[in-house]
Amino acid sequence: MKKEKKDNSKLILETAEELLKQLQIEAKVSAEEKDEAFNVQIETEDTGILIGYHGETLASFQLILALMIYKKIGQWTKIIVNVGDWRQRREEALQQMALSSAEKVVTTGEAVVLPDLSSFERRAIHMALADHPKVTTVSEGEGNERKLIIKPKP
Repeated sequence: MKKEKKDNSKLILETAEELLKQLQIEAKVSAEEKDEAFNVQIETEDTGILIGYHGETLASFQLILALMIYKKIGQWTKIIVNVGDWRQRREEALQQMALSSAEKVVTTGEAVVLPDLSSFERRAIHMALADHPKVTTVSEGEGNERKLIIKPKP
């Protein structure tokens, strides 16, 4: 099993490098298994191109890479792609957004709706406010209409 994980890590690395080559993006790529997922780290000068608006291009790259790996090994593998330190910086910004929105909810007593968030972003906000004593979070809607609501605890 351990050798299979190492082989998968190598396969993911090679596939990510090939995909970047096809996109004509020069990059240094590393891949490692951590917590039941494979983390792919990309270092490149073309960060903006790979990340896209609010990480949409990065999410698409991650999905395409996961599909390519699925086709090669016949099973779904959780792959998380990061460019530079984008995910960490985005998570910090989302935590700040969550805390300031929670402050507004506590001050006004009214719910705050945060539309247009990716599942990664919604999860980060849910996690940031999970232990908050005065507010709770809930996601409502489907697909592109999904939104996160921060509201006072009853």
